Amino acid sequence: MTTFRFRKPSALPGFGLTLGITVAYLSLVVLIPLASTFLKTATLDWSQFVRAVASPRVLASYRLTFFSALGAALINAAFGFLLAWVLVRYTFPFKRIVDALVDLPFALPTSVAGISLAAVYAGNGWIGQFLEPLGLKVAFTPLGVLVALTFIGLPFVVRTVQPVLEEFEREQEEAAACLGASRWLTFRRVVLPAALPALLTGFALAFARALGEYGSVIFIAGNVPMKSEITSLLIITKLEQYDYAGATALAVVMLCVSFLMLLLINTLQWYLQRRTSRGASSGPAAGPGTDDATRVALAGGAQ
Repeated sequence: MTTFRFRKPSALPGFGLTLGITVAYLSLVVLIPLASTFLKTATLDWSQFVRAVASPRVLASYRLTFFSALGAALINAAFGFLLAWVLVRYTFPFKRIVDALVDLPFALPTSVAGISLAAVYAGNGWIGQFLEPLGLKVAFTPLGVLVALTFIGLPFVVRTVQPVLEEFEREQEEAAACLGASRWLTFRRVVLPAALPALLTGFALAFARALGEYGSVIFIAGNVPMKSEITSLLIITKLEQYDYAGATALAVVMLCVSFLMLLLINTLQWYLQRRTSRGASSGPAAGPGTDDATRVALAGGAQ
């Protein structure tokens, strides 16, 4: 007797249709614009391409852009983790206001952020008037670029790490304390491995956001060639000069380097997640509980 099996109903369309919609959407939004950038750059021969992307002025903008973005992402990774920890673990007055202020760089127009930072850190600003007598000038210097990129990248780290800390089981810390671990060892071997993948994700997002920032930087950087000029400003300058091929050449270089660095960070994140999952599953044959997993982590730290 022949039996027929019917596919279970689903709220979403089938795999083929879903995949087609996804590919079409990504093509229209991401792939086609990026392909047009590469095609426009292909109108240059090799010597023209090298002159466009490797002149001394362009190389100086690369150094400022990438090192400032990397420095801002590292600062945000450290202080963003601390801020997320405070928001999750402690109760204090005006906590909701502080939590809402974290998202302010998301909603604030970048030009407004740049003007505000320039006014605050200028020589006669609220903060700048105290820093300049100490020989520390922020506004209209490369240091101002770092400050602006740190400002716009902080929410990415906080909002990525905060949910992980909220879901972290406090029993693991208590078990580590019962096993005689110090606070630093508990943090290093129990808390940090659980939060590290999310912290790397926040770092990557803050770094990528900083690489493409324009509005908040140009108001505080001073935009001095060879000193405080970022690559995004050079791209805009070439577009204003109708040098579309040169602008797309710079865009291609930024795109390729950014993609390689993000790929490296994501690979490291995948490796850490896999290592953490292996460490959690290396307990007794019956499967480790909270105490067993904590014991395994602390034993790894003692080796």
